[in-house]
Amino acid sequence: MPLSTALLMAAGLVIVAAVAGITWQARDGRRRRGGGTVDVRDLGVVPGRVALVQFGTETCARCPQVRRMLRSVVATRSRIELIEVDLTHRPDLARRYQVLTTPTTFLVGADATVLARFHGAPRRDHVEEALAELPALQEAR
Repeated sequence: MPLSTALLMAAGLVIVAAVAGITWQARDGRRRRGGGTVDVRDLGVVPGRVALVQFGTETCARCPQVRRMLRSVVATRSRIELIEVDLTHRPDLARRYQVLTTPTTFLVGADATVLARFHGAPRRDHVEEALAELPALQEAR
């Protein structure tokens, strides 16, 4: 193989990898539509309460940082609770709720519907924005 062909192939591979990395980073932590309901007994959510449910594992490197951020968000709001689910011990929940990466965070409404999903490490402003859109929380202000 000529050197010029090898260099072009290497450059193409670098470009493809860069585009894939940028795309992955742009999508990481962004809010997605929710959908469906959760079984509050499985997750430990108090019926009738709004909750942030963080799915993680024992080996998740970003889970502690997300946990700290979510705790600080919840600390400023009395009507929201934070539930942490360790998928290491409950892999059945990962299958049931289609959690493919950790951390994954659900915003669960008072009626047990999943209002938003965050795959990866969500930004604080995205979480607060999602919470601000909840009518039940707006009335409590």
